[in-house]
Amino acid sequence: MITLEEAQERIAAAIRPLPNEEVVLADALGRYLASPIYSPIDLPPSDNSAMDGYAVRASDLVTTPVALRLIGKAVAGSAQTGNVEPGTCARVFTGAMLPKGADAVVRQESVKKAFDQPGKIIFTESIKSWENARLRGEDLPQKAMLADSGEVLTAQRLSLLAAAGISGVPTGCRPVIGILAIGDELREAGRPLPPGMIYESNRAGLAALARQAGAAPKIYPLVADDIELTKTALEAAFQECDAIVTSGGFAAEEMDGINRTFTEMGGKLDLWQVAVRPGKPFGFGQLGEKILFGLPGNPVSALVTFFLLVRPGLLRFQGARYLQAPKSWGKLSEPLANPGEQRHFLRVIIDMNGGVKSAGGQASHILGSTARANALLDMPPGANWPDGMLVPVLRWSETNAPG
Repeated sequence: MITLEEAQERIAAAIRPLPNEEVVLADALGRYLASPIYSPIDLPPSDNSAMDGYAVRASDLVTTPVALRLIGKAVAGSAQTGNVEPGTCARVFTGAMLPKGADAVVRQESVKKAFDQPGKIIFTESIKSWENARLRGEDLPQKAMLADSGEVLTAQRLSLLAAAGISGVPTGCRPVIGILAIGDELREAGRPLPPGMIYESNRAGLAALARQAGAAPKIYPLVADDIELTKTALEAAFQECDAIVTSGGFAAEEMDGINRTFTEMGGKLDLWQVAVRPGKPFGFGQLGEKILFGLPGNPVSALVTFFLLVRPGLLRFQGARYLQAPKSWGKLSEPLANPGEQRHFLRVIIDMNGGVKSAGGQASHILGSTARANALLDMPPGANWPDGMLVPVLRWSETNAPG
């Protein structure tokens, strides 16, 4: 039996990132940068006004009140015009370039027109140099790194890249992931359910987790427990995919058959016992640079094993820098225990206030609690944690709300 961390390290070492591709910014959300991006310009590109008001020389407002001659105006999007000489000011609007000579902006609410002195503005308060002004390069100077290789392109990063005038970026390709479910007892949804059969649910959940990890899932038809049919399905899927995820067909009595089938195709399959619950049995195979992930058939075991072991592999394909799921911290709102001898990833709910509680039954076939859960709680063997304890949880996704 191997630890979860050892299994993750073996998978990461075996997978090579896919080739890069150029992606326009509008389609780059969730992609992983293949190389660092540096700013071609200063941000902001020029000194500009932070508000609507009047551009002045701060030295003219040391003694107030004072009347300054209005020489013109500057609006956002226009080139700089005119100079603010001593004793003068210029009307400016938010984002407009500061006229030459000006080193501060007085908000428009703080001035008044001198009706007895046409063309002059009265200022009643002093101001510091560069107050209410945005300086060229204040955010980021030219050649500053905007995003590093392996970082995910979030909405915030895309906004920054667009502000620097960047229209496309090099990213790792999305892996195409074939998803197969194997078992005589499985039935497609929407059809009559004969006695002894169950509706197959793993492919839908696994495809959703694959999309969340940035991959492009391809769902294949159900496969019966037959070596020849399994071989045919694997051969077809490997022709079209970078990796294949199977659920079921990895029971102890069937492993030799799948191993032989995969070996005949030129691959090597390792069968691991990973020290976690749910999801102990796991298959990992290599066929050239293509990968086979073999998951348990129990629906909860398949989902949890995918999240813990397959997801990092899919990120590795894309050149991601960080492969592990981010942790959130919360407080137990009830005592929780793991009396077993294996590390247990409990399905839990973390609420909007950070309270953590069990989502319900924890058996590997219970999907009801899995649907309610928005996180997993990593509990070591024999743990007995009290109400109020601060604990780390792994979220199924960054967007899922409390169940």
